[in-house]
Amino acid sequence: MKNDLAYTNSDFIPDGASYPDRWATLARDRREVEAAIGRARLNDPYGPGERQKMDIFHPAGRAEGLVVFVHGGYWMRFDRSFWSHLAHGATARGWAVAMPSYTLAPDARIPAMTREIAQAVAHAASRVGGPIRLTGHSAGGHLVARMLCPDVPLPPEALGRLARVMPISPVADLRPLLETSMNATLGLDADEAARESPALCLAPREVPVTVWVGADERPAFVEQARWLAKAWPHADLVIEDGRHHFDVIDGLANPDSEMIARLLG
Repeated sequence: MKNDLAYTNSDFIPDGASYPDRWATLARDRREVEAAIGRARLNDPYGPGERQKMDIFHPAGRAEGLVVFVHGGYWMRFDRSFWSHLAHGATARGWAVAMPSYTLAPDARIPAMTREIAQAVAHAASRVGGPIRLTGHSAGGHLVARMLCPDVPLPPEALGRLARVMPISPVADLRPLLETSMNATLGLDADEAARESPALCLAPREVPVTVWVGADERPAFVEQARWLAKAWPHADLVIEDGRHHFDVIDGLANPDSEMIARLLG
């Protein structure tokens, strides 16, 4: 379909097909270390569904606050087990990090995923005190951005603690996906695509937002990031030189990165 090429990433990244295995290995190694030293709470259920579980990684001392990271995969792939290594940047700076899985298409539609992530944020907030910062990549960037739309029911005890949201390479307007082959699995219709598009959200909650995208990403993702930053008056935009869609998240693993400084600052 006409937008398939625009939203294809792996074919335009050197050795792109190797990234999932590399992520899984890095994540497993980090998770084993954190579990061995007693700083990981794994498989914590936030709902009754099979995939409604999260891992929470704790810092060495009392947590200054909570980061929630929501993974991508076009709402169709992956789970929390691929991303544990990305918690290191924040935990090394004294923050706890929650990483939920969520039900994927075709078993769930995107509005149901939005509700699951709201439920996950509320649950994580009950586990860790302090300010809350949300980040997510690609489809996960879409889902954390949705948390600032007033139609999403976040409980007051979580909503009042939101301090920053960082969508990384988000899909902010879902309407172009209507003309992609992936929509055979996602099942979006025109009304649903519009309702679930953060860039079309009127009066988003007034929480600071940093939209982050790689300069070497597919043009469609750079445009999606620009759309969201332009639509939300309290959002700023970072276009990171030399980063593509698969390595733009690497800064989350580095406690000294500019990405971590912006997220936690």
